Amino acid sequence: MKLGVIADDFTGASDIALTLAEGGMTVSQFVGVPATAALSFDAGVISLKSRTAPKTEAVAQSLAAGRWLLAQGCTQIVFKVCSTFDSTDDGNIGPVIEALADLTGETRVLVCPAFPENGRSVYQGHLFVGDHPLHESGMQHHPLTPMTDPDLRRVLQRQTNWNVDHIDARTVFQGTDAITARNQGAKAMVIVDAIRDSDLIAIGTSARDRFLLCGGSGIALGLPANFGITRHSIDWQGAKGRGVVLSGSCSAATRAQVAFFKERAPFQEIIAASVMDGTQTAQGIAEWVLAQDAAPLVYSSADPEAVRAAQVTYEKDVIAAKIEDLFRELSRILAKKGVTRIVSAGGETSGAVIAGLGAKVLHIGPRIAPGVPALKIAGQNMAVALKSGNFGDEQFFQTALDQLEAKA
Repeated sequence: MKLGVIADDFTGASDIALTLAEGGMTVSQFVGVPATAALSFDAGVISLKSRTAPKTEAVAQSLAAGRWLLAQGCTQIVFKVCSTFDSTDDGNIGPVIEALADLTGETRVLVCPAFPENGRSVYQGHLFVGDHPLHESGMQHHPLTPMTDPDLRRVLQRQTNWNVDHIDARTVFQGTDAITARNQGAKAMVIVDAIRDSDLIAIGTSARDRFLLCGGSGIALGLPANFGITRHSIDWQGAKGRGVVLSGSCSAATRAQVAFFKERAPFQEIIAASVMDGTQTAQGIAEWVLAQDAAPLVYSSADPEAVRAAQVTYEKDVIAAKIEDLFRELSRILAKKGVTRIVSAGGETSGAVIAGLGAKVLHIGPRIAPGVPALKIAGQNMAVALKSGNFGDEQFFQTALDQLEAKA
């Protein structure tokens, strides 16, 4: 194995796995740290559920993943975080970078969550979503990781005792050599500006001799070429059978997708109060799903005001855990009853779905939308799409269901 990736959630893992696969690498995505050595391929992506975990737990999981990847022969590790840098002031990005830097011996860690194809750019150290700064993009309302500061230097500095440096766009525009020359000096985490794919390719090329990087999937655009690998097409065969959409993301993009799909398919909303008092259960929802003629939608994607009200009534961590448990059990029941295509929206929801399906290894298929590949679960007749909250157009759910279906 040449390149290892540690992703802090499941949608992010499949996102960067797609980037590497489209870049020509042979890629496997693992659910958690494998217990045994891996077969021979170019890149291994380990999916963790560490983004909102306690810091000590996130660091421990990430170090276990890093040690396994190094044991497989990886010469470079990427710590994959969300392209909106989802975190809190007491978050995990800084501490995990510190731990992985100690493990790999890296002293200057390039950090760039930019993903221009999906509207994420970093300029003057600030993160933008489309033409809005991060804190005005809707991410300020995220129920678990509200992002209220677009300056990534400040966000990261609040999480680490390391220096936080910055490589500006003017330097990046000059190309690989200028980035390499600027990335010298004392120990630091280095926020790097990027507004175009060509910027990310230059950043990736400049990192050819670095042991550790941190960023969104875009930072991987320039990495396959460092190992002498070129682009190729991806073989794919979907799954025949019933489909369902499970949506737990509360992002603006997902709520628009939910609204669009509701006009065209059966749907059932997960209500916080009904989950808490036991009147809405995984078994009951599964029976309803199986009674539908068309692929239905089950969603808990409420608007920010409704989410805040539920968090006040039931406490944020309690209601989040209850709904994740419901999605986990629901996916388990549906798979057992013959559902073979699942579209999941939201990082926490996708983690719950993958846990419910008992997946250990995911095979990477073609892209459904930027940052979202079709996936097959190894050893199962199950095709899945794991969508980060803000990804995809309003027709994404139907597009994904169609892509996951095996063609005659």
